[in-house]
Amino acid sequence: MKEFSLYIAVNPEIRFGKPCIKGTRITVCDILKWLASGMSYSQVLEDYPLLKKEHIMAALGFAANRESVIKIITA
Repeated sequence: MKEFSLYIAVNPEIRFGKPCIKGTRITVCDILKWLASGMSYSQVLEDYPLLKKEHIMAALGFAANRESVIKIITA
């Protein structure tokens, strides 16, 4: 998924400029932490009814894309 901008926005006035799902204060990091803690997609969607599966997929894609562009410089 490359259309992150359909679902994710960065606004310095919301959550200190962290990438958030549009129309919410839920950050990409929040979603990643919930999934990493063992929550399933359905549990996340049940606990946060503002979210849709597309939002979770966008958060995962956004994080994967960001990881792919990070350059590691060795000393």
